[in-house]
Amino acid sequence: MKIISKTSRICLTIFGLAFAAGALMVHAPSVQAGEQLTLASGAKLYDKWYKVIKAAAPKVSHPAYPADKKYASKPGANWRCKECHGWDGMGKDGAYAGGKHFSGIKGINGMKGADPAKVVAVLKDANHLYGDKMSGGDLAKVALFVSRGQIDYSRYIDSATKKVKGGNAARGEEYYNTICSNCHGLDGMQPKDMGKPLAKQMGNPWEVMHKILNGQPGEQMPALRALDRQIVVDIMAHISTLPTN
Repeated sequence: MKIISKTSRICLTIFGLAFAAGALMVHAPSVQAGEQLTLASGAKLYDKWYKVIKAAAPKVSHPAYPADKKYASKPGANWRCKECHGWDGMGKDGAYAGGKHFSGIKGINGMKGADPAKVVAVLKDANHLYGDKMSGGDLAKVALFVSRGQIDYSRYIDSATKKVKGGNAARGEEYYNTICSNCHGLDGMQPKDMGKPLAKQMGNPWEVMHKILNGQPGEQMPALRALDRQIVVDIMAHISTLPTN
């Protein structure tokens, strides 16, 4: 019987481990080492920057927000990046193409892959006015998210039905019960100040996915951005099965 050498066995083992790791990460985003934390931080700032930096919500509406749109008189809403550009980053061409959040403003998708320094300049320009709202470090985090952190939500969410694509609810239940239920409860009804049960939150799956990936501003919610994207999709599929009241 032919026996392979010790060196060969080691090489095969290393190859096998590398192959397995590659297989597990097949749906993970392509980012540079160490970027995931910064991307998640930038995404939370994009969501509600003043909550993240523990500042008071703006009292005067953002001058670039259209005066005839729903949130024109709500500065705490219209100063949030997501309110104009959408959770999916597509603005008027995405999930916010209609409905109460429609602003008619374009998305940030055109800045994918842009030099982060260029994005910071846009954030500080006369239209956006964030230069005196956030620190240079926080602006850099938002810029990196805009440049390298956006995802193609159409791969995971059907825009017509708002249903998750390819999610395994049974597998998602295991993930949810061990990662999410300590704060949200097995039934998705917690915390009470969440406003409505998690299952009802799935009426806006783009928001739910954004928060699962990046966390909730000002809260100790874990960001699952560094995990295989299928895990997030499976969790969302399970949330869709939870009670709505």
